Amino acid sequence: MPAPALSGPQYLREGLKLVLSPGLRLFVLLPLTINLVLFSALIYFAGHEFSLWVDSFMPTLPGWLSFLNYILWPLFVVLVVLMVFFTFTMIANVIAAPFNGFLSEKVEVVLRGTDDFPAFSWAELIEMIPRTLSREMRKLGYFLPRAIGLFILSWIPVVNIIAAPLWLLFGVWMMAIQYIDYPADNHKMSWQDMLAWLRAKRWQSMSFGGIVYLVLLIPVVNLLMMPAAVAGATLFWVRERGAETLAERIR
Repeated sequence: MPAPALSGPQYLREGLKLVLSPGLRLFVLLPLTINLVLFSALIYFAGHEFSLWVDSFMPTLPGWLSFLNYILWPLFVVLVVLMVFFTFTMIANVIAAPFNGFLSEKVEVVLRGTDDFPAFSWAELIEMIPRTLSREMRKLGYFLPRAIGLFILSWIPVVNIIAAPLWLLFGVWMMAIQYIDYPADNHKMSWQDMLAWLRAKRWQSMSFGGIVYLVLLIPVVNLLMMPAAVAGATLFWVRERGAETLAERIR
């Protein structure tokens, strides 16, 4: 009988336990190193430009409304943080995609107790690169038009007040797509079928994406949480697909 489905935080917690286990640590090392390099570059760059970005988005208010700056400034700080974080996460995942796909494969082997995937070789990992990068381009194709729309919205005075919560909701959904796509792609599920499956499990997906989004906002912690999110998403795939299979058999 398949194990019961979990909540989003439980999936991430179990994913963290998995990536810290002796059998998977080696497969975590490469994506972790890539994330460390990119995160260091982000901190350096954002540290020099952050105030300029916030000032660029802040609307110019007439003198009699200047008191609103104290209310709007924190909101636009949050907006810039969300945009910078989301850009960093997408770039990091594109670069680390082949390693994340491979990590997901190995996590699934541990979870199922059977290895239906080809034996490890560096040639296999290299062969995964075109496929995984192609899949990442599909994600970018999904992400960019919506992100550009939100970015334009961020520049429209008054209306841009709602940009921050919309970025947050979109980011949560993208985190679910980003990480659950690794096991889906390993099983050759098409992009459209994967999106349809996640929409059918919208609340479960948003629960997982929400906790991933939250922990990835924490500096330093996010470096380890990226591979943990890959493992948690793989557990999500195994449990949720297993529950569906059982339900179909009962019917």
